[in-house]
Amino acid sequence: MKDKTVYTCTYKSKLGDILLAADAIGLTGLWFEGQKYFASGLKENETEEKETPVLKRTREWLDLYFAGKDPKFLPPLAPDGSEFRKDVWKILLTIPYGKTMTYGEIGRKVAEMSGKKTMSAQAVGGAVGHNPISILIPCHRVVGTNGSLTGYAGGIEKKIGLLKLERTDMSGMFVPKKGTAL
Repeated sequence: MKDKTVYTCTYKSKLGDILLAADAIGLTGLWFEGQKYFASGLKENETEEKETPVLKRTREWLDLYFAGKDPKFLPPLAPDGSEFRKDVWKILLTIPYGKTMTYGEIGRKVAEMSGKKTMSAQAVGGAVGHNPISILIPCHRVVGTNGSLTGYAGGIEKKIGLLKLERTDMSGMFVPKKGTAL
């Protein structure tokens, strides 16, 4: 029988506390304290606070990242989700450090991968919003076609903080007056 234990630890970042979660395979979650969908999927009776090699490697990655460096490695990742969501998350992993991609661009790439003509930006937004491993699977690098900084479960301030940390060119980007992630 597969070990269902999920190991957790807290990482203290410049932008607030982050909960890390990993199973025997890889990192399964990374959430800012209090964010939307915080600790989604974690069952209290199946978690144990303990730093494993995967969590140690994730801390090393985060140390480099929050020091303003582009980590040139990833710890093993094991996000749980539908095949559609996993396809979207794979595309997020291709967005370079300090760059952004629009929901529409991701939609076109997903459509291409699945042999469809189009893919709705809203469906992509749902998958991006439910990314369980924020920062490492860089959903903060996704922006609206018009440059709006929307759609980050950790909150708009954290999204801006992450983009600034990466020295992203934010000219032409703006915080919408109303929206889903404010």
